[in-house]
Amino acid sequence: MSQAGIILVIGAASLDLKGHVTGTIVPGSSNPGAIRRSVGGVARNVAENLARMGMNVSLMTAVGDDSTGREVLRRASETGIDTSQTLVVEGGRTGAYLAVLDSSGALHVAVDDLAVLEAITPRYLHDRRRIIAEAAMVMVDANLTPATLETLFSIAAKSNVRVCADPTSPLLAARLRPYVTQLAVTTPNTAEAEALTGLSVEDDDDAQRIARYLVSVGVGLAVVTLGERGLAYATSEESGRFPAIHTKVVDLTGAGDALTAGVIFGLLNDLEPVEAVRLGLSAATLTLKCTETVCPDLSLEKLYDQLVV
Repeated sequence: MSQAGIILVIGAASLDLKGHVTGTIVPGSSNPGAIRRSVGGVARNVAENLARMGMNVSLMTAVGDDSTGREVLRRASETGIDTSQTLVVEGGRTGAYLAVLDSSGALHVAVDDLAVLEAITPRYLHDRRRIIAEAAMVMVDANLTPATLETLFSIAAKSNVRVCADPTSPLLAARLRPYVTQLAVTTPNTAEAEALTGLSVEDDDDAQRIARYLVSVGVGLAVVTLGERGLAYATSEESGRFPAIHTKVVDLTGAGDALTAGVIFGLLNDLEPVEAVRLGLSAATLTLKCTETVCPDLSLEKLYDQLVV
């Protein structure tokens, strides 16, 4: 496998608190269930998945100088992620994600507290432009400020570095619209794809059309995830759909991040895009079975065992 260079992952790292309601959710009331705590954040999740796949990963994020920040950094280091580019903000509050999941594991509502990421400024990236320029690939989530994203894509364009972007949420996806033509890879769900393109998704055929549209404006590989219906993908050479791999769903949180990591892994190991997409789907399926945001026993062996053919 070719692993020359480091994958630089830029974006959110946080503490995840997930309340899994065991029955029907009753608004305005206390609901019985289970509450779990784990480390999370889109960028951090992608970085951990890649590290567990054996890739060389560096995480550029911001955390507070608090116990949560220390836990996030410790867990990242234990997984094999380089955290030397992470900013520890004096007096800052490490990011947090509070989610309520229904009895099927689907997200009902969530709250993000990621103000600490504002410390990743355009100047912070500019001072590290050489690290960005030398990366094998940059993966970024849309939690960065618009000004910081502008600086990142400017540096990447000048350095001819491939960028993979996770739109993160429908509310944040619009931040990436000015840079769609520069994306080597993007992996939105249907709501994020609508926000990213301004086009509507009514059915699976629409999802495939949006994937092809993204490629037509410059994206190298576009993957639109469809939840329990699988995904649609497109490149300049082909397009298609894969059904979801049948599995028991424990928790949907982090599945999209695992998919993104699997796709990056495949591309950087010289697989054809369609094979990279299959690996991403396999990684997402493994994550659906786990209570953790990143499957703690993820491995290449399990990834290939789960692979759809």
